Amino acid sequence: MDVVTGVLKQLVGVSEWIMLVIIIGGGLFLVGYSRFKPYRYIRHAIGVVSGKHDKGGETGEVSHFQALASVVAATVGLGNISGVAIAIYSGGPGVVFWMWLTAMLGACIKFYSCGLSVLYREVDEQGQVKAGPMYYMKIALGKKGKILAVFFCLAGLVGVLPAFTVNQLTQTIVEVVNPESFYQIGEMKWRFIIGVVLVVLTSMVIFGGLKKIVRVASAMVPFMVLLYFLSALLIMVLNPDKIWPSLMLIFQEAFNLNTAVNGGLWGLVLIGVQRAVFSNESGIGTAPMYHGQSRTDEPAKEGLVAMLGPFIDTIIVCSITAVIIIISGAHETTETNGIVMTLNAFEKLLFGYGDVLLMITVFVFAISTLFTYSYYGTKCLTYLGGEKVGRAYNYIYIFSIIFVAMASVDFVISLIDLAFALMAIPNMIAVLWLAPDMNRAMNSYFDKLKKN
Repeated sequence: MDVVTGVLKQLVGVSEWIMLVIIIGGGLFLVGYSRFKPYRYIRHAIGVVSGKHDKGGETGEVSHFQALASVVAATVGLGNISGVAIAIYSGGPGVVFWMWLTAMLGACIKFYSCGLSVLYREVDEQGQVKAGPMYYMKIALGKKGKILAVFFCLAGLVGVLPAFTVNQLTQTIVEVVNPESFYQIGEMKWRFIIGVVLVVLTSMVIFGGLKKIVRVASAMVPFMVLLYFLSALLIMVLNPDKIWPSLMLIFQEAFNLNTAVNGGLWGLVLIGVQRAVFSNESGIGTAPMYHGQSRTDEPAKEGLVAMLGPFIDTIIVCSITAVIIIISGAHETTETNGIVMTLNAFEKLLFGYGDVLLMITVFVFAISTLFTYSYYGTKCLTYLGGEKVGRAYNYIYIFSIIFVAMASVDFVISLIDLAFALMAIPNMIAVLWLAPDMNRAMNSYFDKLKKN
């Protein structure tokens, strides 16, 4: 395992530069190409999510809210709690600033990619909608697009495995509960037991299909976000004088070369890009699979809804986590990579019981993420081998849970970073290639709004 982890880290060293170019470079291009128009309609996007602008008889299987909730369930999770800790552990508080910047650009990337998923989608003989990067690649780009679609799906089979979520949830339970102190069983055996329990819970939902997944996710997301916000609010109420200094430290350290590890300022930027992309999945191509299922015939409308995702999970949730870590000083005392830093922060700031509260929150976050990620993999394998083959992915998915529960955090981070980079390459090529098509749909929709 150590040898494999070392090889993965070497490959990630190359892929992280690819991520920087295609996500930051591509995002900057799309922001300029759109002339900032999508950002002007954020209030309208909130109205769309609430159902205010719904019309009857439109194509799709789920509502705007259900699509957004499912995507948020997949992104607002351990990437925002553990991922932020990993980012700060690797590059210091200044990394958070580059996560913010990436999220702002990522919102525009999601507008284009999720809008394209509605613009170019198929309806099969059973009336089921087929949408996602592989479909807008195939439909709009012809033979070259089919090659990109296959590449994307192959990378996606690995990228959407529940590696990070299961690994960090397992670490959380072992750290907080410390089962070895109650029963004379080694940590690896406890990890195995936790993995088996997660397999059972996940199987009860994911074999029910898309509608069951979105129904469960829609119910869980508001609860888990509220619980985390209330916990964070209590911490901030108890430490009001430390909030502003914590935010200022993020800005100060963002350009401090002395704290930038892994290659100076560029190293700091790279860490921020990687963790932000993991947090909100902008440019990776997973979100369009859900948003493409929305009941709408207006690509721009769903693109606007998708933009809310990065604001929720990176700008808001990640920032809260970062401030709590800095207030507690856990970033200066924690020597272990992963969620332990966030657990230490909550324990210190909430009377010694915060780590238990966070464990409960993390469990809900993780379970909702496990439910939604399985759908992505099924979509990828279905595209490659058809419906019957695609359904087999759920079995691969649930059995991988046991393996990653026992894997090291370094192995998991390297595996996911590499897979996400490989997914982003074909997706961003297609998004940039098809941006003119989305611009026409965008201008048409905004013109209608002006007339109304």
